Amino acid sequence: MEPIGAGGIAFLFPGQGSQYVGMGKNLAEKYPQARQTFAQADQLLNFELSQLCFQGPEAELTKTINAQPAILTTSVAALRVIFSETEVRPVLVAGHSLGEYSALVAAEALDFSDALRLVRERGRLMQKACPDGRGKMVAILGLDGSRVSALCQEVARLGVAEVANLNGPGQIVVSGEAAPLKELAERACRQGARKAIFLSVSGPFHSSLMQPAAQGMAAALAKVDFSPPRIPVIANLDGELSYSPETAKQLLVEQICKPVRWEQSMDKLSRLGVTKAVEVGPGKTLSALLKRINREMDLTNVEDEAGICHLLD
Repeated sequence: MEPIGAGGIAFLFPGQGSQYVGMGKNLAEKYPQARQTFAQADQLLNFELSQLCFQGPEAELTKTINAQPAILTTSVAALRVIFSETEVRPVLVAGHSLGEYSALVAAEALDFSDALRLVRERGRLMQKACPDGRGKMVAILGLDGSRVSALCQEVARLGVAEVANLNGPGQIVVSGEAAPLKELAERACRQGARKAIFLSVSGPFHSSLMQPAAQGMAAALAKVDFSPPRIPVIANLDGELSYSPETAKQLLVEQICKPVRWEQSMDKLSRLGVTKAVEVGPGKTLSALLKRINREMDLTNVEDEAGICHLLD
């Protein structure tokens, strides 16, 4: 029996941090499906999210409460253009953190309008859970997961420091409070890390400090109807396939406080026989990560007209 994704294409959806001023503008100028998606978002949220994406200001776009619906909308706009302009269809989908909502929309498990309201609330709750300045995230480059986990234990006396993202070989992100993360970064560099880079985010995502946000999202998700996904979704939490609506909701709650296991998720693609991945949405972060995990994978990014043209070649 062939693997579930044998010879097929996976669609990957980016998470927070991929936003930039101007994202989605080219798609909206060139394709009615993208324009309609941004117009739908503006109407549902009752403010001009489209203009924030297209023109900024960057400081407003970067705020968690705005970045999350902006990235979702740009990703879904790109997805709809792919579906209308090409015959490319995924056999599997996955999304990095926030991107899991986009993946569920692509799998027809979640309606875009519901997803948009949910991620707006997710952003609000995550922004509120930890005041600016208290929480940080730092990427440790050049050390493996076990070494970084040990460093988290070593600095635990100073406060919360927890592994947040297992993004790929030698790229581990730690989330927590400022003091322990500063100490962890210094120790990591002394122990051979190539770099320790503090991320431009407004909170300690994927850590226990986000527990209030997880509780709030559980209540929000309980009010929304999910459908069984039409294609498999690889979940952040365990890198396994998620099928039922009940499972999807629980995973979305738990992912807020637990690590994104992206390397494990991408390894799953290979084991399932996927040979090509398309990053759908702003930026090329996931493509860069996947190159480090699997150099044999055929990669394409679709965030503008050039990406659509590449799929048509």
